[in-house]
Amino acid sequence: MSYDRDLAFEYHNPTKVIFGENSIKEIGLEVESLGGSKALVVTDRGIKEAGLAEKVEKALGRRYVATFDQCIPDSGFHLVDEGASFALEKGADILVSVGGGSVIDTAKGMAMVMKEGGKLSDYRGIQVLNRPQTPHIVVPTTAGSGSEVTWFAVIKDWERNVKEAFVDVYLIPNKAILDPTMVAGLPPHLTAGPGMDSLSHAVEAIHSLQRQPIIDGMALQAARLIMEFLPRCVEKGDDLVARGQQQLAAAMAGIAFGNSQPGLVHAMAHPVGALYNVPHGVANAILLPHVMNFNMNECADRYALLARAMNLDVRSLSDEEAAGAAVEAVQDLVKRIGLPQKLREVDVPEEGLAEAADYSLADGSIVYNPRLVTDREEVLEVYRAAW
Repeated sequence: MSYDRDLAFEYHNPTKVIFGENSIKEIGLEVESLGGSKALVVTDRGIKEAGLAEKVEKALGRRYVATFDQCIPDSGFHLVDEGASFALEKGADILVSVGGGSVIDTAKGMAMVMKEGGKLSDYRGIQVLNRPQTPHIVVPTTAGSGSEVTWFAVIKDWERNVKEAFVDVYLIPNKAILDPTMVAGLPPHLTAGPGMDSLSHAVEAIHSLQRQPIIDGMALQAARLIMEFLPRCVEKGDDLVARGQQQLAAAMAGIAFGNSQPGLVHAMAHPVGALYNVPHGVANAILLPHVMNFNMNECADRYALLARAMNLDVRSLSDEEAAGAAVEAVQDLVKRIGLPQKLREVDVPEEGLAEAADYSLADGSIVYNPRLVTDREEVLEVYRAAW
């Protein structure tokens, strides 16, 4: 899977990233630089109760207009529509999302509806927009989804019980403020799952059919940082150096897979999340090593690169042996940070795997997987290995 003369690609990363302890203090200036004067904070009640939303509200000062705090895990179409209506009622001209992936994706959907009118369901598909949307600044309070720098928004249609991906370059947030103090003290389970989400982004960027040299650099560096700093974040939540490095890793992995596209890991994680409410990062953590084994014959050389980036001693090993070491390292990391290792541990029933496999085959992510997947039995084989 090395590169040759037919290599051709596009690389896109318009988000301005502001990093550093207490960098949230700069948000007022960033709002004004986008022409905003009435900022609506989008968050969830847990973030609000923790005082993080208030910290942003105060930093916004006179530019703050109101807060929409109704976001939930697997946020739904209906909440996007409600949030957009609330924002328009308040006269908001810019959104500031404060939270994890679900909050950020809700704000992305709101930005569309505020600008274009109608309902979120009117904008299903890929690249349906033709102009910039409502300005959007992201303040992540987890380090994993990378949604602060991507063109994806995954939002659940609760009526149909499916997660849908909205994909458009105009959904990419304008700015992301990565402030380690906004994630300090995050409990282990809210650190480990998103952290493994970011690792799955890095790995899928490395083996994607749309891989390319620029994202290789970001993805491999992200994987190195995650292996080193994610356990520190889980074990010592107030380690601001580790928190900051994990934030950067999540953003780099997000940029990487945003350019290369996800693969079978995400195609399989989305259904178990929608059908059985398995948190996305946990689903990725369980499935990632099994998908790597499934893809092994197609990209052992890529996983060998990953092994070296993870600082594994594979100098005397073949690509296949080094790739196997990378898979073992991923499994060891999942165990070390205390996440479940099997789908049965998160209440996915064995009899439900067939339905999940059918949904996986219809997921757009699957077409970028390095090993062609067209047969339900192939997906079931991976699900069973992970069950």
